[in-house]
Amino acid sequence: MRTQGEIESAICEVISRFEQDYMGRGPKDIRTYLLGDLIVVRLKGVLTAAEQHLVKSLPPEKGRDLLKQVRTHLIETARPVMEAMVQEVTGIKVLSLHHDISTGTGEEVVLFTLAEMPVFREAKKR
Repeated sequence: MRTQGEIESAICEVISRFEQDYMGRGPKDIRTYLLGDLIVVRLKGVLTAAEQHLVKSLPPEKGRDLLKQVRTHLIETARPVMEAMVQEVTGIKVLSLHHDISTGTGEEVVLFTLAEMPVFREAKKR
């Protein structure tokens, strides 16, 4: 049985690999937070150079909306893969996935709702 930190770390690894394989590059920084039956994944530095140029070259609302549409479509298409990866790590069925990205900061947030709270062992105190 894993600790909470080990579960969070394993999710960081699989989501980072997903970003590299499906989006073409991994995040500069990634953190995962297990909060009851929620998993929050915060990725920083995920926009590609092309995406950054697109956002800057179009009127602000148009560039932002276009990028969010594309990213949302990619995530929705890959949803079964992402859910399976999280379920494999936690051993718990994923009920829903929510996603958003900031074109200003290049930060992306993915939230997974699980069917129940994962069971984990307490970390040994040093």
